[in-house]
Amino acid sequence: MRYLHTMVRVENLERSLDFYCKVFGLEEVSRKDNEKGRFTLVFLAAPADAGKARTERAPELELTHNWDAETYGGGRNFGHLAYEVDDIYATCDRLMKAGITVNRPPRDGYMAFVRSPDNISIELLQKGGAKAPAEPWASMGNTGVW
Repeated sequence: MRYLHTMVRVENLERSLDFYCKVFGLEEVSRKDNEKGRFTLVFLAAPADAGKARTERAPELELTHNWDAETYGGGRNFGHLAYEVDDIYATCDRLMKAGITVNRPPRDGYMAFVRSPDNISIELLQKGGAKAPAEPWASMGNTGVW
């Protein structure tokens, strides 16, 4: 058994790609339009996984965009995506500067949560274990839900 991908449905493909690729830092590795089914599948991968994803089709995040308008609720109840990052403080700072709310700041130097434009929770975990607590993160409270 091996992990292949996680699929999330998105309402606005361009808005979601802007978030996942331009702001969050994933790379698009493939795209499939299905005229008959009226949907587009876009597969994304973390930069360190992109080569493997292109050749082995894993590990990936699949964005499914149905062409007919539909509103999806309860994104949080699916669970969350999780990504290991080299520097949790730098990652959260970059996301905040791009206008993304850090819903659960990395007070512990190890874990943070943000949400996508479609309200999918994304967990960020510090690679190699927790960093020493640092400001402004150590005293920053939660914002919204995560």
